[in-house]
Amino acid sequence: MYVKDVEVQNQVGLHARPATFFIQKANEYKSSIWVEKEERRVNAKSLLGVLSLGILGGNNIKIIADGADEQEAVEGLAKLVDSGFAE
Repeated sequence: MYVKDVEVQNQVGLHARPATFFIQKANEYKSSIWVEKEERRVNAKSLLGVLSLGILGGNNIKIIADGADEQEAVEGLAKLVDSGFAE
């Protein structure tokens, strides 16, 4: 299992287009991936799950993965969130 704390950089947070982009990226990895905010954990590959967390810009989240490419998955998603979805 690989875990990383990340601060969401974009103003919108993980809503609408950024959430969809995040989930598309999460689905590229083989690992099971979760997003956690304030000890509430959801599947990072589920749009409804991610949206249900109400993640706004400036929120701190944890990205957690378990599986074959867990470190690559967490670092890739953290980079995406750190960049403010500029990629």
